[in-house]
Amino acid sequence: MDFPIFHLDFFGNRLLIAVIATIHVLINHSLAVGFLPVVTLIEYRGYKCRLIGLSELEKWDELAYKFLYFAFVVTTSVGALTGVGIWFSAALISPAAIGSLIRVFFFAWFVEWIVFMLEVIFIMIYFLTWKKSNENLQKKKNHIRAGLALSIFSWLTMAIIVGILGFMMNSGNWFESQSLINGFTNPMYLPQLAFRTPMAFVMGGAVAFSLTFFYLKNDVDFKSKVLKNLSFWMFIWTPHVLIAGLFYYFQIPELMKLNIPVAVATQQFQDWYDTLLYFLLAAVFVSMMFTVFAAFKPKRIPPFTAVLLVIITFLTLGMFERIREFVRKPYVIENYMYSNQIRVNEYEMLGKQGILLHSTYTEIPAVTQESILIAGKNVFDITCSRCHTNNGVNSVVRKFEVLFSPNKEPLDKERMKDYIPVMDKGRYYMPPFPGNREEIDALVEYICYIQFKNVYSPGAQVNGINVSPLHLNERKDN
Repeated sequence: MDFPIFHLDFFGNRLLIAVIATIHVLINHSLAVGFLPVVTLIEYRGYKCRLIGLSELEKWDELAYKFLYFAFVVTTSVGALTGVGIWFSAALISPAAIGSLIRVFFFAWFVEWIVFMLEVIFIMIYFLTWKKSNENLQKKKNHIRAGLALSIFSWLTMAIIVGILGFMMNSGNWFESQSLINGFTNPMYLPQLAFRTPMAFVMGGAVAFSLTFFYLKNDVDFKSKVLKNLSFWMFIWTPHVLIAGLFYYFQIPELMKLNIPVAVATQQFQDWYDTLLYFLLAAVFVSMMFTVFAAFKPKRIPPFTAVLLVIITFLTLGMFERIREFVRKPYVIENYMYSNQIRVNEYEMLGKQGILLHSTYTEIPAVTQESILIAGKNVFDITCSRCHTNNGVNSVVRKFEVLFSPNKEPLDKERMKDYIPVMDKGRYYMPPFPGNREEIDALVEYICYIQFKNVYSPGAQVNGINVSPLHLNERKDN
């Protein structure tokens, strides 16, 4: 409404941010939050060997350094870039939502920035002083403390962001007090943090388990000892993942639970929801049994199973992220702002006066018969383009063809006009249409127009900015 529309008409806006965010979360949880404690524990194991005079000191310390080197390179390159990418893409795609969240959580994000800077400082200290720390026991002890501090600050970064993510899903009683504390301590905060923490530890253990086969492929006896320790680490945390997952599920608002089958299996395969759910539970159970077997028979574990374990843990968190993002629909911020960036309390006014009248960056301020296709495109950009494309990924045309034209015949305009005002009643993840009747008619005309035309309609990043004549005149008057 108040920002130019950024739109990727083939790839889709939501897929862009989903790819960037998922890569970042997988790296952050597996390597920053979950892997660094494992590295610190392995270094501590070498320190204990040094205290009692065991010859394995150098092996443990060398392996821990190799692990840290891998984590350092990935987190400071791909992890850092995708972290910035989340802010960049979210600000382009959901500027109103980001602006609202910053107003509520400015202090929390400020604290998170400080914590993140300390995390960066500690990982530089931990990595760059490793070799020097081997000069004596006191330096090694201080170095391990730096690793512990790094692990804590990595977790704190996640713990702060989780409060904001939970607020987007269930704002709790924030509307009554509108305070930072009430917003941060929302009903989803502890369940989500309780799930993410052990999940990250299991993922970190799985990555270390896989890397062990790579770094120690020629040292069978020592490799077996490392695998045994890592198996116990994963076995300890896996039950917590299951318990916290159930805790999280029962805290999801009841209306949002209706979206879970589509979130898990997509709209096309939502009838497979039960099967996929059992498959996920079985995968977690098999992973847990695998860690038990690896703890007692580490020499009998083939390398490919370690890679499979990483894939299973990454898919589990990836599915969690998809569900978390999808079930909160039709909202981007629960009960405050819909996924189309329009606030809930604006709907009554827009339904009467129209969205074009109150939109700054449109070509026309109202629907006319002469400009009905232009109006329809503007309405599509404002109300649909956050999630849908013309004929690309998650195409709006394909969605209506599934409903009204399975054989690809021309869409029925009248049925579409009757459906759009009530589409949110049967599809709970769809926000209600915010405009008036004339704008529905214009939107239908535009969708039917592009059904058989390869119309590419990029956003303001390609087309430039159009300012509504009504708002342009108001600026001139001022």
